Amino acid sequence: MSSSQLSIKKSGIRWLWLAILAFVLDFVSKLIVLDTMTYGWNNRIEVLPFFNLTYVHNYGAAFSFLSDAGGWQRWFFTGIAVAVCVLLLWWMRKTPATDKLPNIAYALVIGGAIGNLYDRTVHGFVIDFLDFYAGSYHWPAFNIADMAICIGAALLILEGFISPSKDKK
Repeated sequence: MSSSQLSIKKSGIRWLWLAILAFVLDFVSKLIVLDTMTYGWNNRIEVLPFFNLTYVHNYGAAFSFLSDAGGWQRWFFTGIAVAVCVLLLWWMRKTPATDKLPNIAYALVIGGAIGNLYDRTVHGFVIDFLDFYAGSYHWPAFNIADMAICIGAALLILEGFISPSKDKK
C-alpha cells in the first residue's frame, strides 16, 4: 500500500491528538493570563532571576515582525496559518503513523498555529506572556503556541538530518 493510499488509522492523522493538546494548553494558559494578569510590561510577575510572566499583545508575527504595519498583517498571518495547517494535514495524511518524528513535528506546528490563529481572529492580536531575559536584554515575549511551533520546526530540521535519504533506499 503506497503512502497515498494509507487509511486514516494508519496515517499520521492519528497524531492530531498532539495538536489538540498543544492548542488546549495554549488556550488554557492564555485564559489564565487574561483572568489574572494586568496588561503591560510594568505589571510583570517575577518568577526567576531570568524569567517573568508579562501579559502583552503581539499584533505581528514572530518577534513582533510587522506589528506596526497598520492592521493588514492580521489577515496576512491568518492566511499563512490556515495554508500551513492545510499543507501539514495533507502531509500527515500521506505519512505513515509509524513515522513518529515528522508526525509529532507536524502536529506541534498545527496546534501552535491554531492557538495563535484563534487569538488573531478573536482578539485581533496574539497574547504573549513568557518573558525571558539576561540583565537588561529581554527576549521577545512568547506563548505556549510559539513554543509548540518552534519545537515542531526544530524536530523537522532534526528529522532532515537523521532520517535516511529516500535515494539510498
